[in-house]
Amino acid sequence: MSKPKVAFYWCASCGGCEEAIVDLAEEILQVVEAVEIAFWPVALDFKREDVERLADGELAAAFINGAIRTSEQAEMAHLLRAKARLLIAFGSCSHMGGVPGLANLFDREEILRYVYEEAPTVHNPQRARPETRIEVDEGLLTLPAFDEAVRTLDQTVEVDYYLPGCPPPVGLIRSALQALLEGRLPPRGSVLAPDVALCAECPRKPTKPERLALKDLKRPHQVLIDPQTCLLAQGIICLGPATRSGCGAACIQGNMPCTGCLGPTSRVLDGGAKALSALASLLDATEEAEIERILEGIPDPVGLFYRYSLPASLLHRRAGNSRRVQEGRTR
Repeated sequence: MSKPKVAFYWCASCGGCEEAIVDLAEEILQVVEAVEIAFWPVALDFKREDVERLADGELAAAFINGAIRTSEQAEMAHLLRAKARLLIAFGSCSHMGGVPGLANLFDREEILRYVYEEAPTVHNPQRARPETRIEVDEGLLTLPAFDEAVRTLDQTVEVDYYLPGCPPPVGLIRSALQALLEGRLPPRGSVLAPDVALCAECPRKPTKPERLALKDLKRPHQVLIDPQTCLLAQGIICLGPATRSGCGAACIQGNMPCTGCLGPTSRVLDGGAKALSALASLLDATEEAEIERILEGIPDPVGLFYRYSLPASLLHRRAGNSRRVQEGRTR
């Protein structure tokens, strides 16, 4: 009896999700025994043609990490969607847009102009830019097109499941693979992580006051953090109350605040707005000047509250840019 075939692919991301698969350590040998890896170009010698030769639905599952920013990434997402019975958005970037999604604070022209003309290390007096098509003596050369905005995977193709995290914690990967192989996955559209806030599993939960009242907001590098006490109680912004659990509170175990990479629970429409609202309710101030003074402790609100989720949020991209991209959106 043939083993189920799976595929892994990397779009707009840092590569940490690929490393997370390797972080299964010796357990990856059990995965290889149970499935046939039919496509994993970052680790093995596979080509696009290998996927094209597969019959539609021949892959049991495809795991795609990274956001969608170029035409090539969108093409590969559509191709793998056709070949896979299940498509899993693997990691924060495919799930919510991730850190690459912060590029939606700028329009396409601003980005290209800076990268190819204005950056301090660039010398380009001809103001040359990459072309998607160019004829040379050897024939036609092509490059992927750079889209107007960063999109999540499910804004490009239909997604069956989401495996969150930056990168997904090994425990969640292990559980997802076991559920896939044993045929006990939850309803389609589910996020394969606990649907409770991180505070529920935080080891510092007993030290969190029943009512927090913040008179100052501090950044981690500005103070010596008490490794035992609730970070919010110390005036350090921690997004644990607005973020899914499932990571074992890894950042907090390292004495750093949660930054929200697993995304919000199912009861939250916009994770950034939820975190911002929760924080505003904790400020111990009523005068406008005092509120402004406290909020000066947040020099980059978008980078803090929408670090992983701007493309998936109600904002999607900066207001005033060119029209919001709608092509290929499925929700």
